[in-house]
Amino acid sequence: MSDYMPVEVIAEILKRLPVKSLGKCRSVCKSWNTLISHPSFISAHLQASLANNTPFLILRSWGNSEGYVLHYDNDRLDRFRQLQFPPVGAVPDSIVIGSCNGLICFYFWPGKKSSFILWNPSIQKYVILSRPSISNDVVFSIGFGFDSRTSDYKLLMVGVGKDDSWVEPYLFSLNENCWKRVAAIPPNYTFHGGSVPSVNGALHWIGHQERNNGRFSNTILGFDFSAEEFFELGLPESLIGVHPMYLSTMKYGESSIAVRKRDPANHELLNLVLDELWVMKEYGVVESWTKVLKLTSNIERKLFPNAFVGGIVTRTLILLKDSYVESLALLDKTVGVHTVSFTCH
Repeated sequence: MSDYMPVEVIAEILKRLPVKSLGKCRSVCKSWNTLISHPSFISAHLQASLANNTPFLILRSWGNSEGYVLHYDNDRLDRFRQLQFPPVGAVPDSIVIGSCNGLICFYFWPGKKSSFILWNPSIQKYVILSRPSISNDVVFSIGFGFDSRTSDYKLLMVGVGKDDSWVEPYLFSLNENCWKRVAAIPPNYTFHGGSVPSVNGALHWIGHQERNNGRFSNTILGFDFSAEEFFELGLPESLIGVHPMYLSTMKYGESSIAVRKRDPANHELLNLVLDELWVMKEYGVVESWTKVLKLTSNIERKLFPNAFVGGIVTRTLILLKDSYVESLALLDKTVGVHTVSFTCH
């Protein structure tokens, strides 16, 4: 067909096809395989998918042997299909760190040895990353995201020791296929462990200082994947002094962040205020923080609307939630990439 049609036209046609169809197209001829596997086509196909495809959510119910399931991002959370885990261990020994452009990052601990998995279920490929040598006495947070400047997927580990001192962070680059240390932020802030949302090419989590009088001063700590530098974003006044263990960051839509404030004094059976959600309406502008939601414990719907990406709760289930789009990520990589031997349905 390329003898009769320019390559540019073929690329325009192919980038509109779903991932499963492109897998078959790679077998048509060597030139199509080369085209579809090229980084520029993978990027163009992703942009077309983000613009046209129905977005999905990854959901997992803790204690549910079904594992990870894709659902449509609608009010009913209609089921799309189950994702089969890579054949490297059991689903209960894993947690999703984040999902970006169709690539899902898991933290995985089969037995005593922990590692990370970057997995693209759409093309059945994954990469296993050994965890860098950080002491088990360190509390760490993990974030996964995309560096648009270099078209690179990166994974950050930041740790705090028992004395609240910062442990030098480690950053993994998929393009470079290695971990490296990055400069730590000033050791004036500490944090509680956990995963952190990635928005606008940066990670965000709650950092805090404890004053001599036992009071706290909170801020949002950020890490820019392109600059590979840390930064700070101010919080609304009413959240600055809250105990940091009751605050958590979330992704809001595709371009901003939100903070969830939990009230530990409320009881599940009482009709009391349970949560507050604050949204940074204009990313980076502290004055744009707005409280958009107060929720009570007697609600008969999932706790967080779909615009908020993070944990969600129903009356009977606690779920892990993250956004997902089918893509060709990892198709252009060869070093360390494994192919799943089964077929995802």
